[in-house]
Amino acid sequence: MFLRTVAMAGVMSALAGTTAMACEISARVSIVGNEFPAIHAVADGAKACAGGEVEANLTADHQKINLAGMQGNPAEYTSAIIANSSIVALMNEDVIRPLDDLVAKHGGALKKNQLITVNGQVMAVAFMANAQHLVYRSDILEQAGIEPPKTYEDMLAGAKMIRDKGLLEYPLGGAYASGWNLAQEFTNMYIGHGGAFFEAGSATPTVNNETGVAALEMMKALSEYMNPDFLTHDSNATSAEWKAGNVAMMNMWGSRMGPLKDPEQSTPEVVATTTLAAPMTVAGGDTPATTLWWDGWTVAKNIPEAEAEATFLAMMNGISPDRLDDEMTPLAVWLIDGYEPTDAAVGVFAAANMNAVPYPMLPYQGLMHTALGAELSDFMQGKESAEQALADVEAAYTAAAKEKGFLQ
Repeated sequence: MFLRTVAMAGVMSALAGTTAMACEISARVSIVGNEFPAIHAVADGAKACAGGEVEANLTADHQKINLAGMQGNPAEYTSAIIANSSIVALMNEDVIRPLDDLVAKHGGALKKNQLITVNGQVMAVAFMANAQHLVYRSDILEQAGIEPPKTYEDMLAGAKMIRDKGLLEYPLGGAYASGWNLAQEFTNMYIGHGGAFFEAGSATPTVNNETGVAALEMMKALSEYMNPDFLTHDSNATSAEWKAGNVAMMNMWGSRMGPLKDPEQSTPEVVATTTLAAPMTVAGGDTPATTLWWDGWTVAKNIPEAEAEATFLAMMNGISPDRLDDEMTPLAVWLIDGYEPTDAAVGVFAAANMNAVPYPMLPYQGLMHTALGAELSDFMQGKESAEQALADVEAAYTAAAKEKGFLQ
């Protein structure tokens, strides 16, 4: 419920900012995280600190390297920028430290809804909210004579009309790259269909069922209107397709909206007609086929106290209210004191208003996500049935869950 509360109340109130003092640190800081613009903005703020060296490795592969980079003693990375999915793996392996003492000493400017508390301890500081939602080109929809879709069934029908009228050959975009992205799209669609990933109160998987098959079949139908290389398109590649004017509708992260509407990154025609809307529902349901997220930062456990304190101070500088200028503000739905929502926040607020569910923070959800990302591409390529793909998912997940002790 954390993210829903944040998006409905915390973000929507414009609170008075506080003036940050100059950032002075005395030890190294090494950050690992994703590479989209909002994360770059936070890392740039951390790098502005004087007195110590601050480095950042921002990459789409961050989840493949952050755990290994924090398991050494001392850890290679002193902070990992994470979300409500990826923090679980770091907590499971005990590589990040509680932040209560550092919050008490240096976190007076933080709001309560920024403190990610697990089992009574602050384990991360959240700085932005996020969700995937509909984006569409108003001019192309008008030329095709269709209304903005409210359901995925509407999107499919609209895509067919756009193609039939010769407006675009591949009118849909989607971050369907094999691996994490494909798993996330299934997660959205499965939740929209009303699916449950596990038996109640258990780590036993429950995705190989009629609901899972229906979710996959909708994804496959959508992919028929995407670039044939859709299984290589992550959020960066999908956004690039949009900016190039090749896509009319897509489900995309709110944190990508600022760059999509940046006149320096696309043509005037695309920027002027890029329109944000609520996430879609599917199969007659009223739960949107999306998930609510927060992004935040952690501090590594296996580092000297001086580095932990320097890291906390540098990351606090990265999210200082003083940094919310005209360039940084549109990049995200910030949870930073003084943030005033921009037009780029429309879709994330709509997701919250529709009671979208937060991405599950279960200790074994990451194993399920990994299994989905590894096993669904064969179905999407027509190499096996939906039932077989989901059976493969459950088998891969079960093996990993037994290895980790979640299943006997």
